[in-house]
Amino acid sequence: MIDQKPHVKSIDALRTFSILAVILIHTTTRTLETSGYNLNAFGFTLFLNQLARFAVPLFFLISGFVLELNFDSSLNYFSYLKKRLNKILIPYIFWSLIYYLFVYTQNHENFLKILLTGSASYQLYFIPTLLIFYILFPLLHKFYKVLANIFVLTILGVSQIWLMHQDYVVHQFNFVDPIRISLLAYFVFILGIVVARNKDKILEIISKIKFLLIPVVGYLVFYIFNEGKTRYFITYNIESFYSQWRVSVLFYTLALASLLFYIFDKEKLQFKIINQLSKLSFLVFFIHVIILEITWPIFGKNDIVFFATVSGVSFGVAYLASKIPNLNKLTG
Repeated sequence: MIDQKPHVKSIDALRTFSILAVILIHTTTRTLETSGYNLNAFGFTLFLNQLARFAVPLFFLISGFVLELNFDSSLNYFSYLKKRLNKILIPYIFWSLIYYLFVYTQNHENFLKILLTGSASYQLYFIPTLLIFYILFPLLHKFYKVLANIFVLTILGVSQIWLMHQDYVVHQFNFVDPIRISLLAYFVFILGIVVARNKDKILEIISKIKFLLIPVVGYLVFYIFNEGKTRYFITYNIESFYSQWRVSVLFYTLALASLLFYIFDKEKLQFKIINQLSKLSFLVFFIHVIILEITWPIFGKNDIVFFATVSGVSFGVAYLASKIPNLNKLTG
């Protein structure tokens, strides 16, 4: 979600892939909501929704990767915060105001509380959690050797699995979203840091198991689909299929990200459009819900058309906005 040097083109492709998946989640979610969660009649919509559940965990992994890749150890902590937070905090406040004042005006909570929780619009919860990780990153970087130790990494992974199981199966944690999501996403963020320092070694490992990853990814897609649907009919809790913080989704994200990372790196993607779409993805993240609200009455009857419309218009608007000098400092 942020600019990076040195430039890794495969990360551009993964970021673009992820933002498209975010849009797919939200367009199909709107269909499921308006159907009254008739999952039997809207099975294909649910399948697309579950197929895309890797999006947010992968964004956290990418964020850890990019932060580690670009970390300037010459900066003191406050200089680091100023450099990083300015890129994300100003656009976040701006778009939170837009959603609060003009889009979801029925939200009458205190605006400061809304900023802290990311509740001005349903996609914005991601940002406060990301800010937590930004704040903690220099400490994680400092203790990289400890975190990258295979034993410690295994403990962190097992702990993450336990937390996800408790939240999804036993009882959802009663924390505000930024705290809850950070508890459920810390492992993929740390893993992104580790991958950034071991890119070539990891690609070598993936190359040896790539043909195993394909059926694993396929199996996990259908498992997640059936898991969400079956659990919903048992609990009638929409978090059964809305949640991406499940053990199954964690494994799905890691398997799919590994496969795509290998493919995108091997193909040496040189297309300028990939780089351009990646740069636009941050603004698309903010604006696509507004586009969704506008286009839903016209294109909402067909999942694919609706998704394509929201994606195309969002990237189009973001591209036009990118041509206005310095606007990105405000809008992202």
